[in-house]
Amino acid sequence: MSWTNFFPYLIVMAGVTYLIRMLPMTVFRREIKSVFVRSFLHYVPYAVLGAMTFPDVLYATGNLWTALAGLVVAVLMAWRGWSLLTVAVGACLAVAAAQGVMMVL
Repeated sequence: MSWTNFFPYLIVMAGVTYLIRMLPMTVFRREIKSVFVRSFLHYVPYAVLGAMTFPDVLYATGNLWTALAGLVVAVLMAWRGWSLLTVAVGACLAVAAAQGVMMVL
């Protein structure tokens, strides 16, 4: 990427990031008492992180089936309450096993 493209992207990203962090502090000067608004603001970071991460999960391995195997294992382990590190290792092992099976087939 050239510098002439990089700096406008950097400035826009910095501006958007700053606005997202600054806007709630300037708009909501008092404590937010609405349960709906509080819960909405609480879950926004998780929703954004999920929306940014999920598409890459399906293309991370180069094969949709092995990626789905890792995704299914990760979701099931997370649903059962396993720690983040254990879920990540389990998903990696599932992808490795699925890739091994794909090589045999």
